[in-house]
Amino acid sequence: MFKGDLSTRRGRVVAWIDSLFIDHAVFRLAWSNLAPVIPGKVYRCNHPTPRRLARLTRKLGLKTLINLRGRTRSGSDALSREAAARLGLAFHDMAFESRGAPHRDRILRLHGIWQTMQTPAILHCKSGADRAGLVAGLIVLFEGGTAAEALKQLSWRFGHVRQSKTGVLDAFFLRYQREAEGRKPFLDWVRQDYDEAALRREFRANGLASFVNDWVLAHE
Repeated sequence: MFKGDLSTRRGRVVAWIDSLFIDHAVFRLAWSNLAPVIPGKVYRCNHPTPRRLARLTRKLGLKTLINLRGRTRSGSDALSREAAARLGLAFHDMAFESRGAPHRDRILRLHGIWQTMQTPAILHCKSGADRAGLVAGLIVLFEGGTAAEALKQLSWRFGHVRQSKTGVLDAFFLRYQREAEGRKPFLDWVRQDYDEAALRREFRANGLASFVNDWVLAHE
């Protein structure tokens, strides 16, 4: 629906219609799923509207926004990029999957961003449930936390359903916990031992839970 043009009044109206009703931002007007990952340093939320992003920037002193959806042609994407530029936020596209085994190269790229970005930072996906939970958990591990602490970022409190296909994200942290935690640093395990294909093969989701998560809750 949205063709990527915010330079005209009609283009902006179409962007908002696309954001609110195609990308479901209408539900995010009153619901932010905001929570600290590392208080004072990193926060997580669902895809913020421009007005909410401005409020959070003022309230939290934000310097950086990490977009876990990647670049899309949606009105939500265009409006948030414009808002971030207006607010002076550093903007990073760092796409992750919510229903697939995390990619090694993306984890390592995220770590590179993490090492150099300005904080406080906020990260978002669409609903703030799955990809936001995965990346929040990765950041917990980057900071020296445990797999158990990382898994707390994937919970019902955020709308994450571990019994569905998105449970592969939990399985990733559990695999590290089982294979290497306490014996090998997390990033060394990711570089040297993590087997994406094996995780994909071995993970089995509950069909009913996946239907509810994918079609009823409509998590992206």
